Amino acid sequence: MKATTPAFPTAYASLQQGLEEARTAFLAATPDYAATAALDALRRQEYGRLDRLGHTYLDYTGGSLYAQAQLEAHMALLAEGVYGNPHSHNPTSQAMTDLVEGTRSTVLRFFNADPEEYTAIFTANASGALKLVGEAYPFGPQSTFAILADNHNSVNGIREYARTAGANVCYEPLTLPALRMDEAALLECLANTGPGPNLFAFPGQSNFSGVKHPLVWIARAQELGWDVLLDAAAYVPTNRLDLGTIKPEFVSLSFYKMFGYPTGVGCLLAKREALQRLRRPWFAGGTITIASVGAGQHFLAEGEAAFEDGTVNYLTLPAVEIGLRHLSAIGMETITQRVTALTGWLIESLMALRHDSGQRLVRVHGPVDLERRGGTVTITVYGRDGLPVQDRRVEQLAGRLGISLRTGCFCNPGTGESTHHLEADLMSELFRADHKLQYFELVDRLAAHGKHVSAIRISLGIATNFDDVYRLVAFMRRFLNRTVTDIGAMGAPVDPHLLRDVA
Repeated sequence: MKATTPAFPTAYASLQQGLEEARTAFLAATPDYAATAALDALRRQEYGRLDRLGHTYLDYTGGSLYAQAQLEAHMALLAEGVYGNPHSHNPTSQAMTDLVEGTRSTVLRFFNADPEEYTAIFTANASGALKLVGEAYPFGPQSTFAILADNHNSVNGIREYARTAGANVCYEPLTLPALRMDEAALLECLANTGPGPNLFAFPGQSNFSGVKHPLVWIARAQELGWDVLLDAAAYVPTNRLDLGTIKPEFVSLSFYKMFGYPTGVGCLLAKREALQRLRRPWFAGGTITIASVGAGQHFLAEGEAAFEDGTVNYLTLPAVEIGLRHLSAIGMETITQRVTALTGWLIESLMALRHDSGQRLVRVHGPVDLERRGGTVTITVYGRDGLPVQDRRVEQLAGRLGISLRTGCFCNPGTGESTHHLEADLMSELFRADHKLQYFELVDRLAAHGKHVSAIRISLGIATNFDDVYRLVAFMRRFLNRTVTDIGAMGAPVDPHLLRDVA
């Protein structure tokens, strides 16, 4: 392998000394971080498996991690009781009904949602919550579905319902390079639209760039006669969402992204009056009061019951309440404070990495400061030859060292197309391929057009500590002064220097 100048001392003891020095400097420069010290104790007590098994977990936007106490509390509850399907009135069913409704009340309290104004509808995930809105929203030929280019595909998919109903679909652009909403363009769309009904959808925080879009646009859109759908899946794991202050018609989220366990449970928080305007295209067990085969008729239930298809994941739902109590005991503000401080250090450190030529090793997609941004940082790594390193290669090398990152488009094509300057004409051409392209085929075809798409997502969360972000930067430093070819040759077998330096 081609020799390169080490970016920092290669001896393990020297690396540890470097870590201690870096931590000391970080704490001195970020005195408020000391207020989050309880999370270090929590890491040791509840997330100790990370250090015991040698994991550096930096994929919290993909899914948070669960605390040991969450598992123990849920397993104890199941072991000590007998619980049946809540769609009945027998003792075991009633016991489960009480737990389900208790969880529903806890969800509303956590988000400060007045139960007279909002209800919580349990779904399989955030995508299921979004589908409920999309399929039942009363789109028509005089409607507009306005959607930010920075949205998850589960929000993008609602456009198909809108188009089928003859509604106009309007994508609102992002500004470059910060990848924030173009507020002037958005206002023009919202202020110059037909009589509706109209729906505006946007994420509280981008799952691609970490941008926090201004929640003030909820009230602004409503003043102009719009319903608002807030995708909060990437926002609520590290930020407080107060529905007593901001009041969108609909909010989608997944609980595993907040506290790791359980999976398979999401939620649609919806205004009761907005639910009454939705028109469900079908019914299922649990969503009706009565149905007749002979008459071919049914009566839809009221409120949340009309939208919880079949039987809810009832044995799992009590774990949601346990998880929310876990977050409440920590304090969402504490999580926000820690993630913000570590994100600032991470971005500053990545931006400081330069090849001997002076060229940056890393490009950050989106804001490089902390103004209205969260703990999701997406980057592209460049070799000393100026070429982007294949994201899959970086992920592979990181994975061999126990570092969990995420690569690809993150189910957010609009932001990827914006930041990589992928024009609509080019994308339309690729959709005329002779077969359905897989993602990696798409990347290869874009490369043939001179568009090199490479995105590596680093995301911080509840159990992240300084050591995690330091190890990530140490790993990235090993790419300094290497060409793309050099990096492609690394790790087969894994470069022993890489293993030693980031142990």
